[in-house]
Amino acid sequence: MKVELKRVDKNFHFEASGVSNVKVNIDGAESIGGSNSGARPMELILMGLGGCSAIDILSILRKQKIEPTSFEIEINAVRREKIPSIFTKIEVVYKVTGEVDESKLKRAIDLSVEKYCSVSEILNKTADITYTYEISK
Repeated sequence: MKVELKRVDKNFHFEASGVSNVKVNIDGAESIGGSNSGARPMELILMGLGGCSAIDILSILRKQKIEPTSFEIEINAVRREKIPSIFTKIEVVYKVTGEVDESKLKRAIDLSVEKYCSVSEILNKTADITYTYEISK
């Protein structure tokens, strides 16, 4: 896998792309001279966790002929004060709407978390990750 970053301004704004050639803007916080023109690197890690897990879960549910009406993920994280300021606690909440069997959703989440999601496996080394879900009809 290969990604490339190109500097956009004289501060911390970068445009990144990978094999999909989709452009992603990355920037630093305004407090360090960033211009708020992109996601922060640590936000991207959490987005990666959500995306990885969402793809796993929806793929597993589709194999069971289950298609949620909507599927959202909320992720809240805590970083330690000491540098490097890594994640120490991550809470993931899956919000699903539709005719979804709760036991099948829970099993899909468990499979993602325990077996398939590479990002989760990496973050588990430094952070306590908890998962919950909500189903609305």
